[in-house]
Amino acid sequence: MSKVISILGSTGSIGVQTLDVARNLGLKVAAISANSNIDLLEKQVHEFLPAVVSVGNAELAKELEQRFQGMNIEVLYGIEGMKRVVEIEEVDTVVTSVVGTVGLIPTMHAIRNKKNIALANKETLVTAGKLVIEEAKKYNINIFPVDSEHSAIYQCLMGNDDKQVEKIIITASGGPFRGKKLSELESITPAQALKHPNWSMGSKITIDSATLMNKGLEVIEAKWLFDMELDKIQVLVHPQSIIHSMVEYVDGSIIAQLGSPDMRTPIQLALTYPKRFSNNFSKLDFLKCSQLTFEEPDTKTFRCLQLAYDAITAGGTMAAAMNAANEIAVAAFLNNQISFVAIPKIIENVMQQHSVNIYPSLEDIIEVDKWARESAKKLIS
Repeated sequence: MSKVISILGSTGSIGVQTLDVARNLGLKVAAISANSNIDLLEKQVHEFLPAVVSVGNAELAKELEQRFQGMNIEVLYGIEGMKRVVEIEEVDTVVTSVVGTVGLIPTMHAIRNKKNIALANKETLVTAGKLVIEEAKKYNINIFPVDSEHSAIYQCLMGNDDKQVEKIIITASGGPFRGKKLSELESITPAQALKHPNWSMGSKITIDSATLMNKGLEVIEAKWLFDMELDKIQVLVHPQSIIHSMVEYVDGSIIAQLGSPDMRTPIQLALTYPKRFSNNFSKLDFLKCSQLTFEEPDTKTFRCLQLAYDAITAGGTMAAAMNAANEIAVAAFLNNQISFVAIPKIIENVMQQHSVNIYPSLEDIIEVDKWARESAKKLIS
């Protein structure tokens, strides 16, 4: 293949798996960014020889410059460094796999530089979906979903008329605490919450899965990605994580996409669409699938999913405020500053304080993100 890619977040879970896909397909990796894991980043650079590397701050950049002496590699840092990673002329597709709203500005920059986006960063569409989709249409670029659920929906819609869709069904594993009541979640530890039953993911997204916020973010993403009204998006708990999502059509037919819970499969499709290529990734064996079960999500116990529905219903900047508060609350939980059950309480409190701007600019969204983070921190301290 002749495709050339850049990766935002190469040392994270999705980034590492993207490089696995690149290795298997023989893709050229022109540029990569990471936050602070420079030891892993150094190994990636020596293998893939990108022309540009960006890290989180100036100190780390200086350290890398010393390590890469004589290698003719441009080393940058911060938002400007990430923007450089995505704008390289020869790049076809930018994989955005950083966690949080830090991915928003470089993703918009990539779009304006006419790069296709393989999107694994939920927060980009959650906080600024309308603006991002408008820019993608303006510059005639494609946004290929990397999330297994959205990749599944994308595939189920192939060759069909979107106007004939009755609803899309996003499946959820239910996380490690499925079936538990609120009283049982009071003493949950970060170590317990980080043990996802099916998927191997980064810490933030794993906690989001445990609270069901991850599914709420995916609902908001789906609204923008597929131009779907909220009442046509259903979440269904499917503990086996075999059916990644489904689309129901007006005639009652339902198309589902199935596969092993291996993120490399949707990553590869996002990078090779519309073609498919063989690989050595895990494959689904129906003889080993003893059952496929489904149940309604418990939004009373896991309030974050309902809060996400409330945020997109409110519109404007509310989803940005919700997302920022969630990022702060999850970080606080992982640092043992708050309990697991305090996460939705902090998010809801910030949402109640927020005055919605219905027609925000990108600058407005960034300002709301900053305000919500500070508001959440005050509730924790």
